[in-house]
Amino acid sequence: MKTIKINRRIKATPEEVYRALTNPFTIELWTGEPAVMSEEPGSPFTMLEGAITGENIAFEPDKSIRQKWLFGEDHASEVLIELFPDKNHTQVRVMHTGIPDEAYENMLTGWKEVYLASLQDFFELG
Repeated sequence: MKTIKINRRIKATPEEVYRALTNPFTIELWTGEPAVMSEEPGSPFTMLEGAITGENIAFEPDKSIRQKWLFGEDHASEVLIELFPDKNHTQVRVMHTGIPDEAYENMLTGWKEVYLASLQDFFELG
């Protein structure tokens, strides 16, 4: 099993970034795909046409999101997204643990080039 740790600085407030990560309508704006998302612990979620599926574990509004991401039917990993104010930006810290070795490179590319890049573009180019 492997772990991904990524930091990204986004030109938005923690409140704005949190909303973009938890509101299904806003998720659709930055991913271009419908999303199922709720801030209810234990609720299922899907993003990017089902490419990302899992269960919401815990939320601390404007500060953190903890989720279980599923790999197929038999393996779950854990994602913690933390938000820290940084002047007129937000430091987004992602820690994704329990990634199967064979999925690591795809997950790393997905986090950097799709998930976080799309979120960053949404705030900086939108």
